[in-house]
Amino acid sequence: MRRFCLFILFSLFPLYGSKTVTITGSTTVLPIAQYAAEIFMQRNPEVNISVRGGGSGVGIANLLDGTTDIANASRPIKEKELKRAKEKGINPVATIIAKDGIAVIVHPSNPVTALTLEQIRKIYTGEISNWKEVGGNPGTIVVVSRDHSSGTFEVFKKMVLEGEKVRPDAIMAASNKAVLTTVAKTPGAIGYIGLGYLSSDVKAVKVDGVYPSPESVVSGKYKLARPLYMYTRGKPSGVVKEFIDFILSPEGQKIVKELGFVPVRLPEEK
Repeated sequence: MRRFCLFILFSLFPLYGSKTVTITGSTTVLPIAQYAAEIFMQRNPEVNISVRGGGSGVGIANLLDGTTDIANASRPIKEKELKRAKEKGINPVATIIAKDGIAVIVHPSNPVTALTLEQIRKIYTGEISNWKEVGGNPGTIVVVSRDHSSGTFEVFKKMVLEGEKVRPDAIMAASNKAVLTTVAKTPGAIGYIGLGYLSSDVKAVKVDGVYPSPESVVSGKYKLARPLYMYTRGKPSGVVKEFIDFILSPEGQKIVKELGFVPVRLPEEK
């Protein structure tokens, strides 16, 4: 009976000291976690790392439920999440593993190359609904946004929408890739994605005169920037700590840079 109870306990609560690590959450952080996990497992064959998306809110919820070891998040933890954590006796600890810029994108055929934060806000709230109102060709603007579990959506809502609601006819996408694909296939669309997802299939526009790039994020000139987090229950330990330390190592930060994000540690730092 005692062995059975111990089995149930260990099944419900992943142990940081084990050789299995589960990571869920932000689709922005997802490529960093996946790439780093592949290399880490190659170096450590006894370790198995499972990486899934779902959004920052999902990752943090899983962390508090004890069903994931690391929650990827592209936003800070919310007050209501901290309250829930306190009720469960959990102390969520954040590790910043990279920085990112939120790129506003349009279809490559769209002649619009720059927008102001005010114009973007009005587009997403429905005050502006035709491209001709912002210097483009006449045509309906198709608004593509992230769903409410997305950390990118939370940051966009705070920085751009200033708390206002997204227009009701907006397409709510579940991931950065879904936003990218929708905008790439829709000439009249506008969307927003993490820097690491930018490709030639879409066109990023300047925001308040500044083009989104790792350089403009580092300099502070590009305003739609935010840190990327990995949350753990308490300070990371065991193989979880080893994995996070790997991401923060020169090699891990090189991965961050290669994927189009912004490293948080200089090459000489250990």
